[in-house]
Amino acid sequence: MRFEIEVELDSKIYGYSIAFELPEGFKELRILGEKLEVDGKPVYAREVAQVHLSREGQVKEANFLIDWHLVALPIIQEKSAKDPLSILKQWLARMLILQPIPSLIDGISEQETLQPNRQLLDLGAWFTGLLVNTPSAYTKIDTYLKQVMPDLEDIQNPETGTDSRSLFVRFSNEQGKMRLPFKDLSDGEKSFVICALVLAANSIYGPLFCFWDEPDSFLSLEEVGHFIMTLRRAFQSGGQFVATSHNSEAIRSFSDENTLVLYRKSRLEPTIVRLLEEFQIDGELIGTLIRGDLDL
Repeated sequence: MRFEIEVELDSKIYGYSIAFELPEGFKELRILGEKLEVDGKPVYAREVAQVHLSREGQVKEANFLIDWHLVALPIIQEKSAKDPLSILKQWLARMLILQPIPSLIDGISEQETLQPNRQLLDLGAWFTGLLVNTPSAYTKIDTYLKQVMPDLEDIQNPETGTDSRSLFVRFSNEQGKMRLPFKDLSDGEKSFVICALVLAANSIYGPLFCFWDEPDSFLSLEEVGHFIMTLRRAFQSGGQFVATSHNSEAIRSFSDENTLVLYRKSRLEPTIVRLLEEFQIDGELIGTLIRGDLDL
């Protein structure tokens, strides 16, 4: 089993790979090989337990052993914030892998973070972390939300205990004002707030890689296209946005060369991945998908 990743950071190409094996008689996977390169130059390479750490200039290269069940990347100590190891680790740590469950997000936090969990149950902590890290992030959040929720007045995050905060959202128009706990927002409204935080995060400490599983799940049909295009445009200037979807409007928001089709015949067979542009489509794409006429 082998995993590879290639990413451009600070105008340099970082390539990281790791391979696992399960030798006969073993109960756990072990590391067969691991490697990090920057613009084709090795930073370190590893075969089973032996790690070879490259050095620049007159500094002698280092070789050492590591437990063959442990990944070397988080263990090797970086020399500074500009060390390739530090740069890649930070980028990996700040990847956004999102599969939100809006109904369970209450906006309560007892700490702050810039690394939210997949379900975003710590959205309140992420909101707090963004504003503590960069107070101007609120302007980015507020600007987007007022486009999709015109009656929004502001979002408050007051202390509700010695070590806790809770998000409240205020709405106002000519008919009056309303202040709601975050947990009382609709799932769609919570999705808009998540989008606003993603936009702010990519702007403030990006470029980020953001994978969002079915971001359109809780939106009405007329909201999907604008929602997806906002995310796409925000990541065109830096970072990468990847979404999964079964929604026709979301699919239409991506070009064929930017769309991957994933399919499998059964649970016992591997998932096949192909570019949409590789398929011969007779007529309109969505109609072809609805009829099941896509030749898989």
